[in-house]
Amino acid sequence: MKEKFYAYIQQLQDEICTQIEAVDGTAHFKEDLWKRSEGGGGRSRIIENGGVFEKGGVNISAVHGALPKSMQNYFGVEDADFFACGLSLVLHPKNPMVPTVHANWRYFEMYNKKGEIVDQWFGGGQDLTPYYLFEEDAIHFHSVCKQACDAHNVSFYSTYKERCDTYFWNAHRDEARGIGGLFFDYCKATEKISMQDWYNFVTEVGDHFLEAYLPIVHRRKELSYSDAQRNWQEIRRGRYVEFNLVHDKGTLFGLKTNGRIESILMSLPPHVQWRYDHQPNEGSEEAKLVAVLKEPKNWV
Repeated sequence: MKEKFYAYIQQLQDEICTQIEAVDGTAHFKEDLWKRSEGGGGRSRIIENGGVFEKGGVNISAVHGALPKSMQNYFGVEDADFFACGLSLVLHPKNPMVPTVHANWRYFEMYNKKGEIVDQWFGGGQDLTPYYLFEEDAIHFHSVCKQACDAHNVSFYSTYKERCDTYFWNAHRDEARGIGGLFFDYCKATEKISMQDWYNFVTEVGDHFLEAYLPIVHRRKELSYSDAQRNWQEIRRGRYVEFNLVHDKGTLFGLKTNGRIESILMSLPPHVQWRYDHQPNEGSEEAKLVAVLKEPKNWV
């Protein structure tokens, strides 16, 4: 399973990078190959200062070795080895009318000292963070997510949409990071669903990512915007940074397993503002967005 899924994310990384470069029209991804001293490595691809994308990364990694003590405590195990691979991406467009997008698809195995698999699971998802709310974009993104889920189980979309709303919640701000999408984790084999079934589901979601996001980029990338709207984007980006550094489990796992810091923190946008107690004007488009972030909606 691990070889098959790693081959899949390599192919998916190539496809996504090719499509993103085509939409951007100016910038190209810089590839950075790296190795982890404890075992494994990755292939980071970064795009910067493009015609559409100010900064983004589409990264894959496959790491293995002894599970660090801190993570043993987290999982409630002793003397375990692990293997983890996945694709993680974040794209920050320059135009505040185009939303930031994040996605991740991952696979994890844990072994005893005999090298036998004692646990394995899939996880992942995709979510959208707009700075100005276009409801048709939210409906499109969620509709594609639902389509991918419904091909496998009609209960998946509502379940994983709710988990996404719960996970990407900035508790210290009492608001969502964005308008959600899908979030699933610890997808393990049961009597009714096999690891192959989970593989089929996770790859279905991955295969639908570009369909969920690129039409939105095409609709919004040429829209005009003001300096004030750009400032609002940078203020909201600050909330994005806060979530990734305070709450995100993927960031924690990477830091605790001696992951590559540049690849872990590639999710952070290049230009961000923190203004003291900034509040949008009542009735404004900015206030409309915040109202939805305070109380997540059902889009489909």
